[in-house]
Amino acid sequence: MTVPDRTTAAPEETLALPAGPAVAHRPLGVFTRPQGSEGWTSWLFTVDHKRIGIMYGAAAMFFFLVGGAEALFIRLQLATPNGSVIGAGTYNGVFTMHGVTMVFLVIMPMAAAFANYLLPLQVGARDVAFPRLNAFSFWCFLAGGLLLVSSIFIGGWFQNAPDGGWFNYAPNSGLPFSPSKGIDFYAVGLQITGIASLVSSINLIVTVLNMRTKGMSFFRMPVLTWMLLITQFLLLFAIPVITVALFLLMFDRLWDANFFNVAAGADPLLWQHLFWIFGHPEVYILILPAFGIVSEIIPTFSRKPLFGYHFMVASGIAIGFMGWGVWAHHMFTSGIGPLAVAAFSVSTMFIAVPTGVKILNWLATMYRGRLRFTTPMLYAVGVVSMFTIGGLSGVTHAIAPSDTQQTDTYYIVAHFHYVIFGGALLGLFGGFYFWWPKAFGYKLSEAWGKASFWVMLVGFNFTFGPMHILGLQGMSRRIATYRADEGFALWNMVATIGSFVIAIGVAMFLWNVYASTRKWQRAGRPDVGPDPWDARGLEWMTASPVPEHNFDSEIEVERLDDFWHRKYGVDKNHRVVRTATAEEIAHDGSNTSVHLPSPSYWPIVLSAGILLVGYGLIYNLWLAAAGLVLLVGAIYGWVLEPADDPDAAGHHDDGEDHGDHHEDEEAVIDG
Repeated sequence: MTVPDRTTAAPEETLALPAGPAVAHRPLGVFTRPQGSEGWTSWLFTVDHKRIGIMYGAAAMFFFLVGGAEALFIRLQLATPNGSVIGAGTYNGVFTMHGVTMVFLVIMPMAAAFANYLLPLQVGARDVAFPRLNAFSFWCFLAGGLLLVSSIFIGGWFQNAPDGGWFNYAPNSGLPFSPSKGIDFYAVGLQITGIASLVSSINLIVTVLNMRTKGMSFFRMPVLTWMLLITQFLLLFAIPVITVALFLLMFDRLWDANFFNVAAGADPLLWQHLFWIFGHPEVYILILPAFGIVSEIIPTFSRKPLFGYHFMVASGIAIGFMGWGVWAHHMFTSGIGPLAVAAFSVSTMFIAVPTGVKILNWLATMYRGRLRFTTPMLYAVGVVSMFTIGGLSGVTHAIAPSDTQQTDTYYIVAHFHYVIFGGALLGLFGGFYFWWPKAFGYKLSEAWGKASFWVMLVGFNFTFGPMHILGLQGMSRRIATYRADEGFALWNMVATIGSFVIAIGVAMFLWNVYASTRKWQRAGRPDVGPDPWDARGLEWMTASPVPEHNFDSEIEVERLDDFWHRKYGVDKNHRVVRTATAEEIAHDGSNTSVHLPSPSYWPIVLSAGILLVGYGLIYNLWLAAAGLVLLVGAIYGWVLEPADDPDAAGHHDDGEDHGDHHEDEEAVIDG
């Protein structure tokens, strides 16, 4: 794909920069911006929010395949009694890395892919507030993810992988019980990915609060924008909590501190409180972006506005607040006392209310709508149904006696996967199909898309439905094998078959991407148009794929779903009729000169320095010192890098304000 250099405003025939006195060309050197605008290197140094969103999605899909392979190993091991596919020690590493990978390296970055690509478009901005920080957040995430995954191979197959579960309870994760390097990889790797999430959350919050286009008030923002914004606030306050816990654990393991040493007087529940204060908001960090995606898809294919928009927004905000008050329902059997158990039981019941509001509003939106069951719509309906099952099984954990029986059984595994796979992942896949033509200029095959959806949905229910039964029968979590006389064999075999059906569904999705791309290329890359779904958001008001400058002219929003109202009006018989095409609207208005930030070397260099520091903390402090030198050098280069280098693209600057005030703000702030 050819993408113009970030210093260009747009194709010359669309947006022309006024001529002025030429500025002396800056010599090439350490502190200049990258000069190339094409080829794979341009992706390494890009600060374009759309390219960064695509890279987040590609990286998340890579880690999804890794985490999926780990899941298949788990299911093969448990398919029959007395399984011997992998040993018990290796099994601990496999199920730990599966959980860590799917939570931190798949669903979170998949949501970040949509946030990076769509948030600026949905609020009518040219880019995010801090483009270089945006690039740094991606490369920092990738550094932490690669460090974590490398633990699988270093020193032998899963010999140095984390083995304490994704929750990693201390003091069990201390050196006496986990002497390998696995927990060190966990503590350091998640701190690095946490830096990425924290930086990204601040960037996206500032973008939404400060860079909305004219007329885009808060209650004219799409529900997806709202859900992503709430997610960023959750990240902003949750990531520091887990960072503190990881920091303390790292000091215990590397430098003999006693934060979690019970023999030295530490509280054995300290880690649990720190982890779950982060961990339960984390569940909503995972699910809220999918809620937003579903809230965009269902109105589009129901041919109706979203029912109860203000209630949907309010319920998302309520979930964000209430999510901080339910963490101890993970600790009902830990001895926290009857008063705490009662309080957290009640709060767990209450948090089901705003979630139920969303489900009812989605159903009301579909009620009497002119439904079109496209692939994205199938995934959206799948989310509504599967998440409802997961939510209902979750409410049973609010009842303390029931929770006491279910804790650490496969009933919990079933509940969690109905929420996270059935809710978050299915929603994200629906988003892939929905916004694919906007990102790449062509649709994925509907036939393959619908087939892969049904295969994935059937496989999902065959995998995790039986786990409810296994849990109620008493099968414990995190066991590497079981005896034949325990009665778990049948449903474990069904679950294993289901997991491979899911794998077939994922393979069909990947084939769909490949085959659809080849078909589009052979057909001469036909233009799908700006609005192939007849959708409602501002992102459909520009070309597909989105040009470098996002919009040809500055947009002024007058109401919720403003783009849809520009396309449709009411005739004299009060019937809704089409009044304009998306193409007419996309090119309506006067052209505006645009200033866009240039690419930068330093986000990827800074992330490489952090990666070296991470490996150095685990293996050798001299390596950490070398990484620190690279890190400081990258910060020095970042600061001294010129704010822009317009001469590299043959343009000139007369020193006047030619661009949108948001972009000038960005150039000053981001340097």
